[in-house]
Amino acid sequence: MIIPSWLRLVALAVLISGPGFAQTRKVAMPTASRAAVAGLLRSGPMVGYSEVREVALWVQATGPATAQIEYWEPARPQQKWRTVAVAATAAHAYAVHLLADKVQPGRRYTYALYLNGQLVARPYPLEFQSQALWQGQQAPPDFRFAMGSCAYINDAPYERPGVLPGSGYEIFTSINAQKPDFMLWLGDNSYLREADWNTRTGIYHRYAHSRAVPEMQPLLARAHQYAIWDDHDYGPNNADRSFVNKGLMLSAFKDYWANPNYGQTLGEGVGGTFQWNDVEFFLLDNRWFRSSNNYNAKEGSYLGAAQLTWLLDALSSSTAPFKMVVVGGQVLNPAKVFENYSNYEQERAALLQGIAARKISGVVFLDGDRHHTELTKLERPGTYPLYDFTCSPLTAGAGTSGRTEANTSRVDGTLITERNFAVVAVSGPPATRQLRLSVHNQAGKLLWERSIAANDLK
Repeated sequence: MIIPSWLRLVALAVLISGPGFAQTRKVAMPTASRAAVAGLLRSGPMVGYSEVREVALWVQATGPATAQIEYWEPARPQQKWRTVAVAATAAHAYAVHLLADKVQPGRRYTYALYLNGQLVARPYPLEFQSQALWQGQQAPPDFRFAMGSCAYINDAPYERPGVLPGSGYEIFTSINAQKPDFMLWLGDNSYLREADWNTRTGIYHRYAHSRAVPEMQPLLARAHQYAIWDDHDYGPNNADRSFVNKGLMLSAFKDYWANPNYGQTLGEGVGGTFQWNDVEFFLLDNRWFRSSNNYNAKEGSYLGAAQLTWLLDALSSSTAPFKMVVVGGQVLNPAKVFENYSNYEQERAALLQGIAARKISGVVFLDGDRHHTELTKLERPGTYPLYDFTCSPLTAGAGTSGRTEANTSRVDGTLITERNFAVVAVSGPPATRQLRLSVHNQAGKLLWERSIAANDLK
């Protein structure tokens, strides 16, 4: 077989750009070849979890390929590192997880994506950061994260006649413009259709279709991404623990997200935890252990006994000034509507009583689901008030039910009934750490702001 001269040059470039070489040699590649390499990319790259010693990255190819990330500090571009090359296979829908394990604490990196050994240029910044090693050395750094839920992406062949519920995809551009350190997806991150949830083919199609939105790509490429699920990215509407394909859904979730851990309860579900600087996040699964809504909800299971025990133990062990409990549905809204936790009286009471009895400080709930945004404040005699920050929707249709339901604990002026996202800024010295909550519409316009001091949560 005669090998074209340009292909021999490309092969040589790959050989001299491995981990032992500081800089990649640039070799001209014909236009047709560049197009072929670019055509291998379906979605991403996406930045996953960040830790002091490693950072996760994700990418999805259109078919069999080998993926690799090269990364460097902008101030020292001559020193570069590469992840281990990983094969994209059909078993994982050609989605690949990569690990940048040569990072130093508290550094920012620029990176590049390679598929089949060839650079895949992106028209937006590719950046990630490692977390700082601040403990015992300095005050915890300030940081910002964005959050939202209910991201409906239209897929015309699978929509009901005359209905296209998704819109406003520019919201992802607006989120990226805020330059959050990370994004917290609060569930309903995609919407399974009737054609999807009965088969692996349908489930993986839906996750792939939702992830490929062009407006989302720059955000995925530079802000670290963490996620939980709710009913629509777990199964049918209001799906519970009986959903027959929940095992398939868990596989898809793990293939498409890059959380640092899963299955903190009995090794099942998407629940887990992570820390960003001095704040700890407890990611809950409100579907895997949930009893049917047709069961006696008062005595029913929302998180399940095992997950509830784990949560209370984990909160008790945490020394974080803010302990962010992240869950798919509202926790503190007293209105017994839809799938709110207030419908599950006994289990909700056990959670609130456990927080009080164990004298756990700094608890804040973050959730979505409701297709409106609001801040709920639950006053508790003899101790600090609990806050529940609900943020929804991103691109799904906004709802108006919040205007008439009896959330008697809603903070005045915080109800938003249009597409929106939130930004939470954590700042200040350890003795006066505070949260600054802000809500923005799909164009990025500020709608409201509120502050919560750590000293007021003790």
